[in-house]
Amino acid sequence: MDNQEIDKRQIYVVGHKNPDTDSICSALSYAYLKNTCENTTIYTPARAGQINQETQYVLNAFHAQPPVYLHDVMTDVRDIEMNVVEGVTEDVSLKKAWHRMRDRGDVTVPVIDKKKLVGIITLGDIANAYMDVYDNCILSRAKTSYKNILETLEARVVVGDKSGYFENGEVVIATANPDVLEDYIHPGDMVILGNRYETQLCAIEMGASCVIVTMGARISKTIQIFAKEHNCILINTPYDTATVARLINQSMPIGFFMKREKLTTFRITDKTEDIKVIMKKKRYHDFPVLDEDDNYVGMISRRTLLNLRRKQLILVDHNEVSQTIDGIEFADILEVIDHHRIGTLETVAPVFFRNQPLGCTSTIIYQMYLERGIEIPKNIAGLMMSAIISDTLMFHSPTATQIDKDAACKLADICGIDIEEFAINMFGAGSNLGDKAPEEIFNQDYKNFSVNGFEFGVGQINSMNSIELEEIRAKLDLYIKEHLPELGVEMCFFMLTNIANEKTLLLCFGDRSRELVREAFKLPKTQKKFELKNLVSRKKQLIPAFVSVLQQWEK
Repeated sequence: MDNQEIDKRQIYVVGHKNPDTDSICSALSYAYLKNTCENTTIYTPARAGQINQETQYVLNAFHAQPPVYLHDVMTDVRDIEMNVVEGVTEDVSLKKAWHRMRDRGDVTVPVIDKKKLVGIITLGDIANAYMDVYDNCILSRAKTSYKNILETLEARVVVGDKSGYFENGEVVIATANPDVLEDYIHPGDMVILGNRYETQLCAIEMGASCVIVTMGARISKTIQIFAKEHNCILINTPYDTATVARLINQSMPIGFFMKREKLTTFRITDKTEDIKVIMKKKRYHDFPVLDEDDNYVGMISRRTLLNLRRKQLILVDHNEVSQTIDGIEFADILEVIDHHRIGTLETVAPVFFRNQPLGCTSTIIYQMYLERGIEIPKNIAGLMMSAIISDTLMFHSPTATQIDKDAACKLADICGIDIEEFAINMFGAGSNLGDKAPEEIFNQDYKNFSVNGFEFGVGQINSMNSIELEEIRAKLDLYIKEHLPELGVEMCFFMLTNIANEKTLLLCFGDRSRELVREAFKLPKTQKKFELKNLVSRKKQLIPAFVSVLQQWEK
């Protein structure tokens, strides 16, 4: 992927929770259409749940990859425009770190070792290092490298190895006479002095590990030879003694002052709602971000949260809040393509909304291909055809229209498929649920609804095998009774639909669930088992009947 493609905006095309074949195939086919028509945006097909057996059969039949799985669409750290502050190693000098932060305007710099975060250094840490009063052993306790000293003092090594460290001794400024200095200079000390031959000779003789000669003064050959014989590093700097005394502590490594423990870091997968709470409790200006492998990737601050990029979505095959992917309130909805009733979804800004009374969302998308003059590839045609067959129950559902049937036939011609044969195999694959756990069967096609303050859920399984439906009924009956309190609804219904006989066994759970069914379908008050003939559509038959009753009920 080139840089130009990386910069493109990404929009997810996603169906409802517990996706059915139409939800998955609509996401795939509409994303393909949008990507074909536009080149400034990447449209990514997504799903908000696991793929059922029927849909997997369709994907396998047309060699299609499943949409990417999104657990939710809440914003995370990856959606924040991070400040890419280049990390430094802990041996960098205070002076170099401060100049770098000043030039870039950074307040905090990460300290890294082979991409791993080992600490952070802030402007406050550097300011404290400059202002605090330290004893003259601080340079050696910090294990300051001669490389840092040379860099800070703009100096050069005249004698000795510049790759070493000043690790023992004190820093002494030699301004007194040699006979007095003998009481102040100890073996291993670093001595700062001027162009005085006797003082230089005394310092080396007293065992100084390093002598810094100021003002760029010429160092005699005799002193150089004497320093070499005593393993003393001889350094020459253009700065005067007072300046050297002021600058020398700036050569210390930031590793001596940086914060190493209890660092407040975030991972790129952390949710922004969670990190906002943490940021409010901390006094830091910037916070390091790590990837899944604990590698440092950048810095974020409270200010960068203002540039948060909310995930952008196109919803297909639903427009009910209860059916949308988790975290929808944190995302921007750009379009809705659906064939269901207008639900409870609200948007902040106007959106493109296309809703038609057809049997399948993929039929609407097929029309959009024709309207835009886009050629339909064989695999995309197969996906849309499968979705129409599935949602209309091979045109037996009351939701099916002639438009759906015509679309499916034309799509079948494109992909070279016999509709009836394919439908039998597809429904057979989808109803092969004998080995599935009750939870998997329940979640295969379950949706929540809200009407007049009443919350209820409806699931559906289609099969051409009455024996299998009876086995499923036994599993679901126990499962739903046990888990009803966890579903967050007052009533729960499950449709066991026999496609061949065009009838549904409706399972009811919840205090008023049977009352609702009896009123909706005008059944006797004593009836407890509901086997409803010619009821196969949740969308066009069951839900409208429930809505008309619930709108009259009072909470």
